[in-house]
Amino acid sequence: MAERERVYRLTEQGRAAWESQDVAVPADYRRMLWMMDFQGHAGVVSDLLRQYPRSVLDEWLVEMEELGLIELAPKGEAADAGFALHDADQTQAMNEPRVKREAETASGALSRTGAYIAADRLSQRPALHKTPADSVVLIVEDDPDQLALADLRVSMAGYKVRVAQSVNAFLHNMLEEGAPDLLLLDVSLPDGDGFEVLARLRRHPVLGSLPVVMLTARNDPADIGKGLVLGADAYITKPYTRNILADVIRRVLKHDGIA
Repeated sequence: MAERERVYRLTEQGRAAWESQDVAVPADYRRMLWMMDFQGHAGVVSDLLRQYPRSVLDEWLVEMEELGLIELAPKGEAADAGFALHDADQTQAMNEPRVKREAETASGALSRTGAYIAADRLSQRPALHKTPADSVVLIVEDDPDQLALADLRVSMAGYKVRVAQSVNAFLHNMLEEGAPDLLLLDVSLPDGDGFEVLARLRRHPVLGSLPVVMLTARNDPADIGKGLVLGADAYITKPYTRNILADVIRRVLKHDGIA
């Protein structure tokens, strides 16, 4: 009988190492810890096998286990389970009636203005106590023209901008530069799905409350409902105007006193 593959998960010590960017832990290990926290064991192995031999990767995992940064997952836990699924936000309850209700609620505003803000979510969110000039918006968009347009419009609204053109680039950006004040997230990405990124963020014990605005050409009611059920703070459909984007960001961050 073949030996079961060793499947790892983060320990609290491991999470603290990437969160604090502890220089006592090698940079490659911190990157692996962050990716494992977000993608789960299987996602990390799949991604890193394109860069390193399996033997090297296995030795690193064993060493990280010895350092107390990771531990063997209980038997039966999914290899791709990132973070503690039992702590999942209840917004993950993806049932068809709820998706339909959310889509119906949003459809009027989206047809009129191209944007919808989830007021119920925002009512629970504290205002960001930073000026726009000190606030960072991370744009995740793979189309170069759309990325340049969003970058220009966010910058013109007075916010600092960071950009990523894939899920992997997003992960690296978050590890190296920390969480932004707001994430502007496309759905269709070359190496992943924006809805899955949103779902994992909302389950994450550290990043679960990160403000997320979906910015996408996906305007089908099922997609709109899905994004809102998964926990998007707002949904903007392309094409959109500079004023719409600026207004949504201000309202989500509560920079103009609008809840």
